[in-house]
Amino acid sequence: MLRNILNWRTALALIAISIVIGTIVYATYLSKQLQLQERSKIDLWVAAKNTEIISDDVHALNLAGIITTLNISIPIIWTNEQDSIIDMVNGDSTALKQNPNYAQNTLEQYKQLHPPIVWVNPLDSTQKSKLYFGISALSTQLKWFPIIQLLVVALFITITLIALYTRNKSTQNQLWAGMAKETAHQLGTPLSSLKGWLEVLKNESLDATVVQEIQKDLERLDLVSDRFGKIGSIPKLQMVSILERVQYMEDYMKKRASGKVQFNLNYDAEANYTAPISTQLMDWVLENLYKNALDAMHGNGQIHTTITTTDEYVIIKITDTGKGIPRNAWKNIFKPGYTTKKRGWGLGLSLTKRIVTQYHKGTIQVVESVVNKGTTFMIMLPKQINIK
Repeated sequence: MLRNILNWRTALALIAISIVIGTIVYATYLSKQLQLQERSKIDLWVAAKNTEIISDDVHALNLAGIITTLNISIPIIWTNEQDSIIDMVNGDSTALKQNPNYAQNTLEQYKQLHPPIVWVNPLDSTQKSKLYFGISALSTQLKWFPIIQLLVVALFITITLIALYTRNKSTQNQLWAGMAKETAHQLGTPLSSLKGWLEVLKNESLDATVVQEIQKDLERLDLVSDRFGKIGSIPKLQMVSILERVQYMEDYMKKRASGKVQFNLNYDAEANYTAPISTQLMDWVLENLYKNALDAMHGNGQIHTTITTTDEYVIIKITDTGKGIPRNAWKNIFKPGYTTKKRGWGLGLSLTKRIVTQYHKGTIQVVESVVNKGTTFMIMLPKQINIK
């Protein structure tokens, strides 16, 4: 699914780039052609003005008048040789009335756009003036068209990607919940059977220690089934001491680790580490992190756990002295299916992140990791969230 989204993103990006490049190239071509036409219209307008001055032919004068009045789109400023404004054609009359500097400011803009057309009085060659012209409304629209189209295409791609991401996220959530609940359901049948056999064994002349160990394993399976059953449902959060849960899980993992692993827990005995959590799910998170730390150290090393608090969060940092994680894999380790173990499914850290972020509104991340030296995970749990 993720690969399909990436392919879609690439395809959409290429299509968008092609559309934008093609639009810009074509719009630039049209703009140049339009500017050439506008320059020709200005030359024709000047010729018509000359005709009005020197011609006595009625038909020629009528044609010249039509030509001069037809220019209603190209703004023109007529000045003398010293650039003092004589007349303004097709300007913004409203702005001209409201701003006395409008004409002069507009003239300065036109000077930057095109070189002036020098007009010589056909009756007196010593009289010269200049014609500065700007950009018509059509040229302005054509100039902004590629940018507007780019924004439209970007908006289209953004909406499409959001829709794809939302659909993919929803599918993942349904898949996770369905898989977890099915696992809990499948565990329920053999658990019920094993509990029945355990009652039979209690009545037999067996070593009580054996029966107790079987009882513990069954309770453990019950806990696993209960954890999976809570995935996909809204867990009931209660105000619990995070320190107590960390101590409990650390003691639990000590019994299952080799004697070559040292556990260290650092905290402030006077601090308040209470936060709203689901005990079963948060124990699962801590267990996954401790198991990963033990696997990374191959049964030999140190695990340092530090608990701190701020006004808003309880912060847990778990540091091991294992093989470490390459920097480019820090984000990938929380993705479903990503694993460095030969027989791993790559689901542990993904479930861990889902429990912390989705159910407890917290964050989990790798804050430090050096290859062959160790890794530090940090969990931030908010002290106040809506408890339902």
